[in-house]
Amino acid sequence: MMIGSRQKELLKTIVEEYVKSARPVGSKALCKKFKCSSATIRNDMAALEELGYLEKTHISSGRIPSESGYRYYVDNLMEPKKISGEDILKLQTVLNNKELELSDAISKSLEIISDITNYTSVVLGGEADDNMLKKVEVVPISEKQLIAILITDTGHVENKNVFLEENIPADEISKTTELLNKMLVGTQISDVPRKLEFEIKPIIRNYIQNYEIVYNAFYNALSNFTSDRDVKFAGKTNILKQPEFNTVDDVKNIISKFESKDMVSKIEEAGDEVKVYIGSESEIDDNVTVVKTKYKAAGREGTIAIIGPKRMEYERVVNMLEYLKGAIENKGSENKWKRKKQKKWMMKR
Repeated sequence: MMIGSRQKELLKTIVEEYVKSARPVGSKALCKKFKCSSATIRNDMAALEELGYLEKTHISSGRIPSESGYRYYVDNLMEPKKISGEDILKLQTVLNNKELELSDAISKSLEIISDITNYTSVVLGGEADDNMLKKVEVVPISEKQLIAILITDTGHVENKNVFLEENIPADEISKTTELLNKMLVGTQISDVPRKLEFEIKPIIRNYIQNYEIVYNAFYNALSNFTSDRDVKFAGKTNILKQPEFNTVDDVKNIISKFESKDMVSKIEEAGDEVKVYIGSESEIDDNVTVVKTKYKAAGREGTIAIIGPKRMEYERVVNMLEYLKGAIENKGSENKWKRKKQKKWMMKR
């Protein structure tokens, strides 16, 4: 069965009404707009249901879009919706701030988008291998535990637990930190384990007495840093405000998925275009939609994504993500020369 022009318009209207109200759409509400009898509308709705684009709910005689209905809407019926001047201004305030590192600008932009849309935003940084280590700081937590603060040239900061097998004097930790900064600043992240093993390990015994315990603890912390992906959420609980997630089990289920390490592979996007993954296509949860795209900026790649219910403002979210992708890549190209200059400076040290 082919879908007719009036049925297309009807499906578009039902999707958009349901997105706004979260309530099933009945035939009476549609009669006035389409200037048709209730019976005609019901027949068209029945045809759309037979095609798999609409489905009934148990609590109402109205219809809601199915996963296939949303997909047809996104692929064939959705109209571009310009991002508002107010929203652009909010994002430009962050993206035009020359004091912000690119990674911080992306994170703050996604926080703004989460506030604007009431959805959850995610940024998945690319592999950190091409970053350079800018600084190592160490903060004592207890006699046998330290926090190593690792900072890269892109502004990425990560805290790592360092566990010591024995109590180590504070001056030995201080000397080790000085040695790490002297030997590792300006080193590519992917090259840190090799430098630790072949350049620092042979000489650390000349600096401190408990060199074996200290070296092993720092090696575990710093080499682990090279394999981690930078994942940041904004508005993680926003999705729980949606009526689709109104039971304790729903909440537990979606939170556990957000905390899962598998989330990284499911969020990562390979394509350059903004893509929409609805329900089961998202591989996260049948009740969510993920809109995502890859960005390339300042020699790095990553993924930005917005997660919401299937009942999402698709045209608004797609346009917002397209705008943000372009703005990130523009900021990245502006900052590229700055980063090259910093690398040259670090290599000279």
